[in-house]
Amino acid sequence: MIRDVVVIDEELCDGCGLCVPSCQEGALRIANGKAKLVADRLCDGLGACLGRCPRGAIRIERREAEAFDEQAVAAHRSTPLPVPPGASAARSTPAAERHAGAGCPGSRFAQFAAVSPARKRDRCAEPRPDQPSELTHWPVQLHLLSPHAPVLRGARLLVAADCVPIAYANFHADLLRGRAVVIACPKLDDPTGYVEKLTTLIADNELHDITVVHMEVPCCTGIVHLVMEARQRANARVPVEEVVVSIRGDLLARRHLAAHAVAG
Repeated sequence: MIRDVVVIDEELCDGCGLCVPSCQEGALRIANGKAKLVADRLCDGLGACLGRCPRGAIRIERREAEAFDEQAVAAHRSTPLPVPPGASAARSTPAAERHAGAGCPGSRFAQFAAVSPARKRDRCAEPRPDQPSELTHWPVQLHLLSPHAPVLRGARLLVAADCVPIAYANFHADLLRGRAVVIACPKLDDPTGYVEKLTTLIADNELHDITVVHMEVPCCTGIVHLVMEARQRANARVPVEEVVVSIRGDLLARRHLAAHAVAG
């Protein structure tokens, strides 16, 4: 039959996973770093996932497809997700219970050995036990901090995914020092209003620069898209630096994203 079905542009998709929890039918999964439609019959074609994609990689297309099947959806959502090779299968959890993180690399469990003294010495900046906090204001959650808070005027702004301070041991000395900070989770927070708030914050405070720091997992990159969209809406020239931290707490990359004016 001819009907509306979701189509994903793999060239645009960066695997952030923001679309996955918005699909109540469980029709979307992250596989090999890209969002995938599991089966046409699981997609109702209503497009609840469209507004969650910061890359514009999802669209609705009218084409030949299987009919939407509510019974197939129910069966799909009650089926346990595959257990990866080598993982424990002692407890099988229905897919519906884990829907929000289904297939996302950032939701996979990993356990690490303690960091050896030799590896600690190899790190370029090891935190001292007596290192003081560099935090200069409260609150820090993006939902709570006013975009007109005086600490933001002319500030160097740090926008951090909220797992970063836990993973990166030298967060205060290397990233927070000398900066105002807001934190958010692009995967689990309700992002409604985030872009609007960041737009106001950027437009009204003559920021010196913005540093966006996130974890290496794909679902965490959504925080970069939020900042860049807000910067564009504010028609701002403020430079933006992206910092990427590994799940082992190592600094993987630092790169400038917007050292020039916004086109147009």
